Amino acid sequence: MERKAMAELVKWKDKPHRMPLIVNGARQVGKTYILKEFGERYFENTIYVHLENQIAVSAIFDGDLTPKRLVQYLEAAYNQTIMPEKTLIIFDEIQSNERALMALKVFCEEAPQYHVVAAGSLLGVAVNREKYSFPVGKVDEINLYPLDFEEFLWAMDKRFFAEEIRSHFADSMPFENGIHQMLIELYKQYLITGGMPAVVKQFVETQHFTDIVDIQSRIVNEYLADMAKYATPATSVKIRACYNSIPAQLAKENTKFQYKIVQRGGSATLFGESIDWLESAGIVLKCQKTQHGYMPISVYADLSDFKLYMADVGLLTMKSGISYQTILSTIEQDNSFLGALAENYVAQQLMANRVPLYYWKNDNTAEVDFVLQTDNGIIPVEVKKGKRNKAISMRQFAGKYESPYSIRISQKHFGFDNGIKAIPLYAVFCISK
Repeated sequence: MERKAMAELVKWKDKPHRMPLIVNGARQVGKTYILKEFGERYFENTIYVHLENQIAVSAIFDGDLTPKRLVQYLEAAYNQTIMPEKTLIIFDEIQSNERALMALKVFCEEAPQYHVVAAGSLLGVAVNREKYSFPVGKVDEINLYPLDFEEFLWAMDKRFFAEEIRSHFADSMPFENGIHQMLIELYKQYLITGGMPAVVKQFVETQHFTDIVDIQSRIVNEYLADMAKYATPATSVKIRACYNSIPAQLAKENTKFQYKIVQRGGSATLFGESIDWLESAGIVLKCQKTQHGYMPISVYADLSDFKLYMADVGLLTMKSGISYQTILSTIEQDNSFLGALAENYVAQQLMANRVPLYYWKNDNTAEVDFVLQTDNGIIPVEVKKGKRNKAISMRQFAGKYESPYSIRISQKHFGFDNGIKAIPLYAVFCISK
């Protein structure tokens, strides 16, 4: 399964002043798979250490952390020679062994000739900072997300269409209607499968949506188990309540996260730590409100006002219980939750492209779903689930802040008219910083 992050790994491999690498990401986004594939393609041999399961090997970090000692032990344990520049050393689930995390700092300082990578889920919440510190400035980091829609097309053996979408995005040239409708159908399939690699793999193999539900449920249960494992019992209950409230939060006309939806009388004091936990674990995406359309957009963020999306739209579909028939129907539906799915999908594609998530709302009722910072100015983005759409709020924002153009994402064809760039939902992966 081809991932865009492979290019980032190769770039890291060839860096002249390389540090040990940490690959961050939520559980089940494919960290282990891509690192093993990276080792297979670009190194003569790979040492793979699972720090949760291989207890005896994990225990070596309780002693001296000098690279010479660790390398000698790993060579003996795996009966392989570890060669600088030719061997990839992988420490998986590194959050389960904080001494191993400290060892990355030692490798950086004393043995930079070795290629050392670590995969970590929940690094932001699992590390006991009072006892061990994160090796800031001593590691390189990349984030891995679920497959975006382009990677989904690759997995479905439709790379040609992904290339054509990028070409049409560049010149705003619409597809022939038959191809457009086929791509809309693939987009709807993605709303159901999402981008978790195991789910996509199962769907590619069987083409049956009924076969993916158990896998999605297992992933969600793993998230819930982590909430219990890496938080106190009282905090775990709050984290779970916030997570379970997301479908209801997005179903509201006002999709701003409201603590009262989690629990009557809820507040930031009560649930703020739980939101931070979910974001640090990579389970949710936070979209911050910006009060103005000026650059830099980050300095105008209202930290008390935000929207929460699930990191994977397929898991949102599963948790919401919306019927597949409703999503796949060719007749435009009035179901408002379809709009929530479309908005969550766009957030997921933008985040996969490292585009920070912000939205705008004025003191009245005008609201723009997303706003993007470019070299030429701030771009308002509106997301519509179907073909019927109006752009009153978007036009208001563009006029007030003199945006060079606006973006409307919907099921309509590519186009550019009256200062609005129309982008079909299946082409959101083309939008970058």
